[in-house]
Amino acid sequence: MYAPERQQEILRLARDGGRVDVVSLAEEFQVTAETIRRDLKALDRAGLLRRVHGGAIPAGRLDFEPDLAERESTAADEKDRIARAALAELPSDGTVILDAGSTVARLAAAVPVEASLTVVTHSLPIAARLADHPGIQLHLVGGRVRHRTRAAVDAWALRAYGEIRADVALVAANGFSAEHGLTTPDLAEAAVKRAAVAAARRVVLLADSAKYGQEHFARFAALTDVDLLITDSGLGPDDAAALERGGTEVLRA
Repeated sequence: MYAPERQQEILRLARDGGRVDVVSLAEEFQVTAETIRRDLKALDRAGLLRRVHGGAIPAGRLDFEPDLAERESTAADEKDRIARAALAELPSDGTVILDAGSTVARLAAAVPVEASLTVVTHSLPIAARLADHPGIQLHLVGGRVRHRTRAAVDAWALRAYGEIRADVALVAANGFSAEHGLTTPDLAEAAVKRAAVAAARRVVLLADSAKYGQEHFARFAALTDVDLLITDSGLGPDDAAALERGGTEVLRA
């Protein structure tokens, strides 16, 4: 089978199943994993598929949501740099909202032992990382827990965020752009993120550069709602300058 024929079949499988993975495709077509990665790269460049960790999804899928393990392993080095840079945004003896997200979770894990903070979060993984921290007063927001993200959503969570005012919210997004703002695949998750943004005096977005230009189903904030974007050097200087002209400060870690 020639490469164009194989790529056409990969595209069909992705559209039928919603996702394809490298290992299964290599077995299906009896080729190496590297050959499949080249195929996926070609289809991604053509705008027909969007590459994700371990495989690809159809380019039109705005509701695709990777699971927690996949998020943790994607762009790990970039997320670590972003998390370290975000430590400077933690106010001394202040109040912080930590949104559900793998980069924010890395920040939580990096909070110095001497830090003194009040932290509010609806993320079970983040709460678990901070529960034994000696200097943190931890408030866990309740609600229905989504299995895919281990985050609390729905009325309880919305009501809790409606009753507080924090110094800063450190938020995550699956995609962001000047045109479409901050987006995520799930409407319930978006509603809680929107409430967290509204509950803080200052909003800091932690997002790796691969999320720039990505658009998902549920919009929860405009980029103009974000005071500071902390991303990695993969976001080009021209794009960073364009975002700053819109009023959002950009730090490339």
